[in-house]
Amino acid sequence: MRLYLIGYMGCGKSSIGRKVARRGALQFVDTDAEVERAEGASIADIMHYESEEYFRRSERRALEATAEQSDVVVSTGGGLPMWSDNMQRIAELGTSVYLRRSPESILSRLSPHGRQKRPKFRGLNDEELLAFMHSHLTEREPTYVQADVTIDCDAHSDEQVVDMILALFGQER
Repeated sequence: MRLYLIGYMGCGKSSIGRKVARRGALQFVDTDAEVERAEGASIADIMHYESEEYFRRSERRALEATAEQSDVVVSTGGGLPMWSDNMQRIAELGTSVYLRRSPESILSRLSPHGRQKRPKFRGLNDEELLAFMHSHLTEREPTYVQADVTIDCDAHSDEQVVDMILALFGQER
């Protein structure tokens, strides 16, 4: 089984993915962490010193590396499904779950570090960030909803979301 968690930045893909992997006795891969490891730099630095295109190509290599794994939960970067044919590739490789969250919910979850590490969020006050997220999510939603399963995370705790994912895939523990 290859399970791909998709959704907007800060929606909980990594934290929920780690819990699903631990409880389901699966491997966990975070494509953002894999890019940073492979490049030896933070995503913010890659975007600043190289380019977004360079970052997206590195992200695609991290996605392709998951094809070699089985019994894995993959947390994708928020923009990964948007680039090239990545959403189609995810569909070929496994099952995707869209973790849908409102901008207000994402904002309430973001720590100062979480805001700082995301280049697109830097320097924005709460009002500007909410406006940015509403606009950005409107652009991304048509791609995200192509996932095999959508979970409304605003209506559930993270633990409930983990339980739902494990139940969907017959991994109740």
